[in-house]
Parts: sequence; structure tokens; C-alpha cells
Amino acid sequence: MQHIVDAIDSLDRQDGGSASAVSADFSALELPGSYRAVTLRKEETEMFTGIPSAEKDPRKSLHVQAVATPELGPGEALVAVMASSVNYNTVWSSIFEPVPTFGFLERYARLSPQSARHDLPYHVIGSDLAGVVLRTGPGVNAWKPGDEVVAHCLSVELESSDGHNDTMLDPEQRIWGFETNFGGLAEIALVKSNQLMPKPDHLSWEEAAA
Repeated sequence: MQHIVDAIDSLDRQDGGSASAVSADFSALELPGSYRAVTLRKEETEMFTGIPSAEKDPRKSLHVQAVATPELGPGEALVAVMASSVNYNTVWSSIFEPVPTFGFLERYARLSPQSARHDLPYHVIGSDLAGVVLRTGPGVNAWKPGDEVVAHCLSVELESSDGHNDTMLDPEQRIWGFETNFGGLAEIALVKSNQLMPKPDHLSWEEAAA
């Protein structure tokens, strides 16, 4: 991962090459086979049974571990995460309330072979990020490697017409990093490309992620 971080640190669009040259540089970066991520483990979902919510300690359920880099699918992007954030989804996930998130991953896995990748014995959580696009999947035209982005948390399939007027009405809408895997509390995240927005230049990585 360090070579990716070094490339991002040296990125200066004000002094240097064109956007196409920057994209080519990032496209040429070798992706690691694994990366560090904050995870929950399926085998531990009952660890807080019988304990009042206020006494459940996320330090016991959250782990930093190496996970395999997921395969990139159509309409998706892999993003190098420069900053992330903790929100209520993360807190709920970490104490397995109101229900463990692994049930969401199991249901999502039944939707398609592509979504089956999300059903794993670990859950990479986190629904916020600011970072740099590393790769885009087939059908992605609005984003390219090297783009500085912020990701919002709504993951939608948009196969039903219901979601085209209001994505919250899509019957397959989910919260990324909560009801899907490969979230933002990690060195790399997998997102749908329609979650991405340009990172405002005047914000730091941390400000943008929050």
C-alpha cells in the first residue's frame, strides 16, 4: 500500500501533468492482493449477549486485519481511502445492534453472483470515505484512476423504475459498509461508481471524509 500512498502524496494537479497523465500513472500502480481493514467477525456476533447496550465495548468486537482485495465488478470502483469517519452505522455494527450486519450480507449475497462476494466471515465496515480512485469496472465512464473523490453511503441497484425518481425508493437500496461489505474503514474500499462525488479542493481529506 505504501507505493499508493506515496503516489497520492505526490499528486499535485496545480504543478505538473495533465489529468490524463495522472490517470495513466494511477492505472499503472500495482494493486495489492490484500489490505488492512477494520472488521467484525461473524463468529463473534453473540459476544455481547445479555450485556446492556451502554456497556458493550466496540474495542472488543472491532479488529484490524488483512483482507483480500475484492474483485472489481461492472459499475464499481476501487478507492484508496485517505480518510474515513465513524457514524451511527459504525456504532450499531460494532455492538451488533439492532441486529448483526452479517444477516444483511447474507441476504445481499442471494441477489446475484456479483453480490455473493459480500457474504464473508468478516465484515469490513465504514460508510464514509475520501480518497483516490484506483480502478474502475466495466461501464464506468464518469470516473477514472487518479480522481479525488468522496463517497456517499447509498448503494442502489436501480434495476427497478421505482428508484429512478427517488433512489430511496429503490427496492434494492442499501447502506454501503453497513448492509454491504468492503466499507470505508480500510486502506481500500469497493463502491458503486454512482456513490462517488468530486472531493472539494478546499477541504482536507479528513474534512471531506466527515
